[in-house]
Amino acid sequence: MEFVARGLRLEGYEVDAVTDPHEGLRAALERHYDVVILDLLMPGLPGITVLDRIVQRKPHQVVIVLSCLTDSRSKVQSFELGADDYLAKPFSFEELLVRVKARIRAARLSTGTLEVGRLRLDLVRRRVEVGSRPVALTEREFLLLRELMQSPGQTVTKEHLLTTVWGYSFDPGSNVVDVYVGRLRHKLGAGTIVTVRGEGYRINAV
Repeated sequence: MEFVARGLRLEGYEVDAVTDPHEGLRAALERHYDVVILDLLMPGLPGITVLDRIVQRKPHQVVIVLSCLTDSRSKVQSFELGADDYLAKPFSFEELLVRVKARIRAARLSTGTLEVGRLRLDLVRRRVEVGSRPVALTEREFLLLRELMQSPGQTVTKEHLLTTVWGYSFDPGSNVVDVYVGRLRHKLGAGTIVTVRGEGYRINAV
């Protein structure tokens, strides 16, 4: 699991890596995590028991199960107990990363709000709060901020933003994204959106 923790940290995620199942269960129950990645085979306490206890206490917790057990029974039991995903070993880190992003995004969208740092974006009313201060956004500003907040800590390319927010094919000469990022910084704070030179933009999760 160490390579998983290291890879996720390199992608900008905050990770608590625990090898003791009792300690891991305690952390999962006491702290808030966007996603729990659980190995079924652990010494001292079966992973399936850990999964059951997590879901019983925190039914909305997103849990991705990792296991070298590829039989249908193990998969079915995990899903029946409340696992959101099941990834059999060996697996590529890239596949795990895609699943982590998808599960986090789905969980956030299902609540009707996105929260990153001091920002809280209401997806229904289409408004944002910075701390407790409401800030008015135009339609394009809202769509741009939503795209960035859906990938907290991740760099979103200008190409992606042009396509999803404006419906444009990538035009290297267009500065519309830069203009709207500037407007959001003016409204939300200069440090809210970070420019990653040559790559794109990232919402500041602090």
